[in-house]
Amino acid sequence: MTDSSDPTAPADGANAPVTCDDAARELESMRAAGPLVQCLTNTVVTNWTANVLLASGAAPAMVDNPHEAGEFATVASAVLINLGTPYDDTVAAMREAVTAAARARTPWVLDPVAAGGLAWRTGVGRDLLALGAPAIIRGNASEIIGLAGGAGGRGVDSTDTADAALEAAHALAAEHGCVVAVSGEVDHLTDGHRLVRVSNGHQLLTRVTGVGCALGALMGAFAATTDDALVAATAATGLLTVAADAAADGAAGPGSFAVALLDQLATLSPQQLGERLRLEFEPESGADR
Repeated sequence: MTDSSDPTAPADGANAPVTCDDAARELESMRAAGPLVQCLTNTVVTNWTANVLLASGAAPAMVDNPHEAGEFATVASAVLINLGTPYDDTVAAMREAVTAAARARTPWVLDPVAAGGLAWRTGVGRDLLALGAPAIIRGNASEIIGLAGGAGGRGVDSTDTADAALEAAHALAAEHGCVVAVSGEVDHLTDGHRLVRVSNGHQLLTRVTGVGCALGALMGAFAATTDDALVAATAATGLLTVAADAAADGAAGPGSFAVALLDQLATLSPQQLGERLRLEFEPESGADR
């Protein structure tokens, strides 16, 4: 039983395990809902992110100017904030979108690209977190460490392992009451009380620009249809990485893999996701430290 006098103790049900069946069920729910995901993302990956959302069953909206971003965040199903190519205008739009999303209780996802490695955008990421808690923070290990106050990696490249970022992930999860998803050879996802490891995925994922950025958008799509952000992050990670496993079969290289990945995102069934997802769950009752 949870001790209600302990402000860091998990709420009832917060220690519920996350399973492959949960991911399968949420894929079915997400596709049935077709959530509208507002993407304030980087200029390198806009088209790819939109295609990943469409293939998966969600709807993209790239409303990223400061005149409309806040207004749109109140009607969107979820919001993605990606710091890959921040400009003054887009950062202003991000602030508007996050403020409006927090007010409207719209789930939003922060992808702190290159956090820790570049001071200005690191500060932008922390400023955005102060405006309202996200549902999910998603990044590579060095970005998560950098956002939490440690030394970052080399631009968008991680110089740390997902295991090495767990302490920083726990700290961010506890401070902001959110899920932190650390991408790596094995993806680590935590809400500070529960840890999920997903070991699907293929090396070709690192040869296609914007896969991680698109994963943040997918997490937003799933967060729009479940109140459990850890399940949402796990389902999105599972969908992308299980689809990648299938897409790599027969791919001649990154180009054919990218096309096959979109096809697999569109055709992978909930049952196939549940059967193929390699997931480990671990309760972390003492993680909020």
